[in-house]
Formats: sequence, structure tokens, C-alpha cells
Amino acid sequence: MEDPTISHRKRLWLYSYGLIVSIFLLAPIAIVIPISFSPGEFLEFPPSELSLRWYRTFFSSDEWMLATMVSLKAATLTVLVSTPLGVAAAYGLHVSRSPLAKLVRPLLIVPLVIPVIIIAIGVFYLYAKLSLINTLTGLVLAHSVLALPFVFVLASAGFQQYDMAQEFVARSLGASRLKAFMTVTLPQIRPSVISAALFAFITSFDEVVIALFVSRGPASTLTRKMFTSLRDQVSPTIAAISSILILITVLIAGLMLIAQLRQKQPQASGH
Repeated sequence: MEDPTISHRKRLWLYSYGLIVSIFLLAPIAIVIPISFSPGEFLEFPPSELSLRWYRTFFSSDEWMLATMVSLKAATLTVLVSTPLGVAAAYGLHVSRSPLAKLVRPLLIVPLVIPVIIIAIGVFYLYAKLSLINTLTGLVLAHSVLALPFVFVLASAGFQQYDMAQEFVARSLGASRLKAFMTVTLPQIRPSVISAALFAFITSFDEVVIALFVSRGPASTLTRKMFTSLRDQVSPTIAAISSILILITVLIAGLMLIAQLRQKQPQASGH
């Protein structure tokens, strides 16, 4: 009988293809980071020598620091808004037996398939009537729309791996639905919730299209200021900021991976 398993030799083409795609995706990072250490006034790759000049320029600039604080505030508030809403929606649809649940689920992930520019245009005209342009509140609400689908999907994945019978037992012993959820369900899906919150943070922190429409001046986000600065001159400061954003993204991705691994460990030990 022929062995159904596929040897690593036969998978060599797949490994090679994956390596080529990885190099293609990581090549810009390999260029941006060295450029950020260039001492010259213009982008230079490879740099003739290493310098922290443009990192010092970034951290010593009041304008850049103000934009950074706006982005951090918006991202943090987006997490606080989108995470509870996304988890609540995932929980409600998971326990619901209503036929309408099948209709609501696609609606919650619509922002994932609609181009961000279309959402930005709609948000701009709505905010113009509500006087929310150039406000932190408007920015957070718009970013929450983009982050909510990611939170919903990750939380739904967590509920799929959770045995709801445990919550039902807690409720049968006298605990309210909220108390049973907070004390029994939430601790067991915590890794998924943490991953969802981190994803919401990075979605808001990296977003630029909506920010171009609804924020300017003191309300500008870091990514918006980076984009508009590129119209005037291509300064190595942009490369330094990009390197910092890459580091933040890698750290958050690492935290998400750790959370997912911790979620799998109890399941493996249970088996």
C-alpha cells in the first residue's frame, strides 16, 4: 500500500515558495531599519556610518510627540471601546439560537471587506454634520468600527474552543449570567480576548486613511503626520519612526502568539 504521507523533499517547492514570499514581504523592513540609523540629511542605504540622530530628532520634537500621544490615546480608547463590544457580540451570537444570528454575523465583519477609503468618506460626511471632525472622540469611534470585526472574529474563535456547559453549571448554582461570564467564561477565553485587544490597538495605531479625513492640526495622529510629512521632504526621521512602529508591531505580534500558546496549553494538558 502506498504511503499517504508527503516527504519533505516533495514539499521542497512549497518551502521555497514560502521563503520567496517571506523575503519579498520582509525586504522593505530590511531596508527601512538601516536607513533610520543614517547620519545624513537624506535617505542613504546602506548608511556610511551609524547614528541615532533621527531618533533623537523624533523624541525631541514637540510636534512628533504630540502626534504620538494622540495615536496612543486613540489606540488605547479604541481598545476600551471595541474589545467589550466585540466580545459581547461574539458571546451573544455564540449562545443565540435565533435564525437572525446568521444574518448579524456577516454584518459585523463587513468593515473587513469594504475598502477603508469608502468608510473614511462616509465617516467624514457624517462627522461634518455631528461636529466630530478633528476630535479624539470621532477618531476613536471610527477606529473602533475598523477594530470591532477583528475583535469579534478572535473572540468567536475563543468561544468555539470553550465548553459553555461550565457557565451553565455556574448559573444553575445561583450565579447570574454576568457573574458566571466574568468568573467562569472570561478567565478561560482570556488569551483570545488579550489577542483581540492587542489587534484592536495595532489596528488603530497604524491606521492612516480615516485619520487623513477626520484629524488634522493638534488632533493629527502619528501616521497621518508621517504621511503628510512625506509630501514636503523624505526625511530620515520618517525611517526612524517607521522602525519604531515595526518594533511595536513585532512586540504586539509576539504577545499575541504567547497568548495563543497559553490558550492551547490547558487544552493539551486536558487531553
